Amino acid sequence: MTATTWERVRRRLTEPPPPRARPPRILEPSFSAVGLLIGLYFFAISLTPSLLPREGYLQGLASGVAMMLGYGLGATLFGLWKFLRVPTATGRVRMVLVVASLALITFQAVVAIWAYVGWQNDIRLTFGMEPQSPLVWPVIVAVAALTSATILIVARSIRAIFHWGDGLLARWLPHRLSIALSTVILVAVLWWVLSGAFVNAFFTTSNWIFSGRDLQDKPGVTQPSSELRSGSPESAVDFDSLGRQGRSFVSSGPSAEEIDTVTGADAMEPIRVYVGLRSADTLHERADLLLAELQRTGAFEREVLVLVTTTGTGLVHPHGVEPLEYLWNGNTAVAGLQYSYLPSWISLLADQAEVEEASRVAFRTVHEYWSTLPDNERPRLYLYGNSLGSTGVEAVLSSVDILNEPIDGALLVGPPFLNEMRYEITRDRDAGTPAWLPTFNDGTTVRFADERGITPDEGRWGPTRILYLQHGSDPVVWFNQQLAFAEPEWLIGERAPDVSDHMSWYPIVTLWQVLLDLPAAGSIPEGFGHLYSYGANAVAWAAVTDASEWTDAQLGDLAATLEARETAREEALQHSD
Repeated sequence: MTATTWERVRRRLTEPPPPRARPPRILEPSFSAVGLLIGLYFFAISLTPSLLPREGYLQGLASGVAMMLGYGLGATLFGLWKFLRVPTATGRVRMVLVVASLALITFQAVVAIWAYVGWQNDIRLTFGMEPQSPLVWPVIVAVAALTSATILIVARSIRAIFHWGDGLLARWLPHRLSIALSTVILVAVLWWVLSGAFVNAFFTTSNWIFSGRDLQDKPGVTQPSSELRSGSPESAVDFDSLGRQGRSFVSSGPSAEEIDTVTGADAMEPIRVYVGLRSADTLHERADLLLAELQRTGAFEREVLVLVTTTGTGLVHPHGVEPLEYLWNGNTAVAGLQYSYLPSWISLLADQAEVEEASRVAFRTVHEYWSTLPDNERPRLYLYGNSLGSTGVEAVLSSVDILNEPIDGALLVGPPFLNEMRYEITRDRDAGTPAWLPTFNDGTTVRFADERGITPDEGRWGPTRILYLQHGSDPVVWFNQQLAFAEPEWLIGERAPDVSDHMSWYPIVTLWQVLLDLPAAGSIPEGFGHLYSYGANAVAWAAVTDASEWTDAQLGDLAATLEARETAREEALQHSD
């Protein structure tokens, strides 16, 4: 670099800054025109449909945050434009451009608010929900305004801190250098506070809260008396150590008599084995205890043995195991092991390594014993995981433990977006098949299903059968950070029947919309979002375990029976309160 160039750079860094308008104070009603322009655009597109229906207050929150994302983006870009001294429109031309643009975007926002109710009611009709009132828009506007104002106040407060740091360093350093240095230092401090101190405090507090909740019981839970259940008087596992979800699992489920009413055969009482986080001190000790319980109950003498990787709280979902117990006339054993107290949405962030390790250790312990049994004297071995549990199942399927003695199959329900195996299979799917229900290698080992059935529904499958059950409207499955800057394949071409035709992809905004869908994924009607019906699970298990004697009509009747019994149980618990 020549001396002349160095001199030019030195003057650029040390020359006095051009006069700058004073930034608005924290509560001052002054705004960036460019920020408002992009903010209103983000507000308008945030009203377009996402995967799930949204209530008015939730839409207001979504739109308020989206608007401030756009406002911040516009204000930042314009500030950078001025900082670089790029020429801008002035005078009457600037006024005309700003007014015309704001009028156009405001009109678009008003049209989007008007269309919002129709878009939402289309989704609600698909989901079998009550329609939304057209009068919901005042709620949306009010909540969005409150949310935007709160974010703006916080943002301006942070900016005031940055200006303070800039002014402090400007006493000793050139202007632009002081801005750059203070920005780097304060961003590092904020990052440490948010990703370090705040995150650690969040997980510590969450673990404390949910570990306490794990000691409480669900309504109607009592200690089992059958020796075929963990936690019974004959069991080596103390009932109180099983945790909230474990105690519910072993104290519920169909009896042999209830199965008889459906199958008409001499049913057996299903075996249910469970080990809680408090049942032993270490993971390996808990896995050994799980094997001991399986041996004690005679699980290896049953026709079907299922190892469950639980969800974050230790849940073994009844929709996933009860159909199997009916399909095989109670000649089953289902075993689960708890690895966390935290709900899955927190465990996704905190316990991913724990779920994978727990799944591998439990499987390895049971599989090593199972492998020593003669082929004709041991049960068929399957894996099952719902939601985060499917991540643990994938950890087993990708390990070397099953190479010499392969398992018979696996059912993975509602696999979350972080499941690498599902991602790779979807990416490498057979040409012409959709991302939301792909076919991989003609379905010879892995197949996919939704509420309508399995694809492909014919051809060679096995000897190991792996099935993913997923909804097109499940944000747990489809959320991905790549949504911020790339249109997902599941929105291109043919769409899943439970995804709105009006849903479009927009940079940043679609990521925020689907992220906000996550907490609501379990609070909508069954058969959509993250709630998988008895019927879909029954069809899935019949296919994975090759229960070919069950017809489609019989599977439908079984699902209806299970749904009716679930409703009756809930009503009985309500009347007992």
